Amino acid sequence: MSKIVDKAKEFLGKHDDKVDEGLDKAGEQVDRRTDQKYTDQVQKGVQSAKEHTGEGDTTK
Repeated sequence: MSKIVDKAKEFLGKHDDKVDEGLDKAGEQVDRRTDQKYTDQVQKGVQSAKEHTGEGDTTK
């Protein structure tokens, strides 16, 4: 199981910009589907996830 985790961490580190882009798109979908009722919470969640997706975060 640790090989999978190591591979995931390696991917996240190498492709942080793509991961951040995906997180932004996911946040937009959640925001849209909830009629922007939880925009602040969604944005905080997306930002928190971005901060944990690898070294050299592209959006900090």
